[in-house]
Amino acid sequence: MKKIINTTDAPAPIGPYNQAVLSGNTLYTSGQIALHPETMELVLDDIKTETKQVMENMKAVLKAADMTFENVIKTSIFISDMINFSQINEVYGSYFDEATAPARETVEVANLPKFVNVEISMIAVK
Repeated sequence: MKKIINTTDAPAPIGPYNQAVLSGNTLYTSGQIALHPETMELVLDDIKTETKQVMENMKAVLKAADMTFENVIKTSIFISDMINFSQINEVYGSYFDEATAPARETVEVANLPKFVNVEISMIAVK
């Protein structure tokens, strides 16, 4: 059985998908980009600000499923330029306890939705 997770505290989906799906105790999130949930405008001031918006969006999705970053077991980070990795990693890392941080992959890609610089998705378990 699956439960659809959507919250107005994160950007509304811009296609035929939901913000997350809870299947049993496992939450599968869609990728989040730096859209501000109230204005649906991109937050692209700099890579750290962009990454922070992505993580805040993800935080809201996790909260809607009664979870936190402590529940995250796997993340996927897609970036448009590996030169930004250290700055993205710095912001991303501030949301986790390093000793219990999730598994992760980071992949450089040719393009991302709306030509943003970073997109992150997660899997979490209650």
